[in-house]
Amino acid sequence: MEIEIQTKNDNVLLKRMEVHFLVRHENEGTPKRELIRGELAEKLNAKKENVIIDHMRSTFGMRTTTGYAKVYTSPADAKAAERDPILKRNGLGTKKKAKKEEKKEGGQAKPAEEKK
Repeated sequence: MEIEIQTKNDNVLLKRMEVHFLVRHENEGTPKRELIRGELAEKLNAKKENVIIDHMRSTFGMRTTTGYAKVYTSPADAKAAERDPILKRNGLGTKKKAKKEEKKEGGQAKPAEEKK
């Protein structure tokens, strides 16, 4: 697997570097997002948790994948600027805890309190 960085732009307002890249993966399938995040972090001298891959597109019949990534200065900046689905795909999303339903003695759930 070989990663080629096509363009790099600094976005000072959002405290990030925006990168368009091309991955050549001969005799392999499309590489996993985590593997590409690690390789991009190594190439750009950044920490892996600061690299957010927005999207990757594979070309049918070709062994190439193009993509768009953002390299933030810190994970807090990434969480402030990115949407939850993108963060979850990159392993930085917030996990919501399941709500526990309080049960009555009869085993039935309590009705939700009405707002007045």
